Amino acid sequence: MDQQEAEFVDRMGLVMERFGGTRTMGRVYAWLMICDPVHQSLTDLAAQLDVSKTAISTVARQLEGTGMIERVPTSSREHRYQVAGGGWAHVMGVQLAGVRSSLEALDFGLSVVGESRLEQRARLEETREFFAFVERDAGEFLQRWQDYREKSGDEDQSGK
Repeated sequence: MDQQEAEFVDRMGLVMERFGGTRTMGRVYAWLMICDPVHQSLTDLAAQLDVSKTAISTVARQLEGTGMIERVPTSSREHRYQVAGGGWAHVMGVQLAGVRSSLEALDFGLSVVGESRLEQRARLEETREFFAFVERDAGEFLQRWQDYREKSGDEDQSGK
C-alpha cells in the first residue's frame, strides 16, 4: 500500500467512526475497495493494515453481517473477502428498520404519557413526527437510489 492509499484507508476509518462503526471497520472496507486483487484473505488484510488477524476476523464478520463485504468461495479453507455490491444501501435499509422500531417505542411512550402531561407528550410527539418523516423520506430515497442505479446500469450497457 502506498502513502496515498494509506491516507485514503485512514480517512475512511474516520468516516466509519462517524457512522458509529470502528476505525478498523472503515480501514478494512476502504482497503477492500481499492486493493488488487479485489478479494483478500484475513492474513492479507492483517498484513496490509497492520492489525491482528483476530481483530480483522472480528471486523470481517461484522462487515459481512451488515452486507458491506462478502466472503468469496475458495478451494482452500482460507476465508477471502471482497466488497459487496449495494452494501451502503443495505446498511441504510437496516437503519430504516431501526427507525420503524423507534416509532413503535414512541407510540408506546405516547400511550403511557397521559394527555395531562403536555410537555412530555409534546417531546414524544415531536420525536415521533421526526422518525415518521425519516422513515417516509428514507424509503423514498432508497427507492430513488435503486431506480438511479438501474437506469445508470442501462446507460452503461448501451454505451451512453
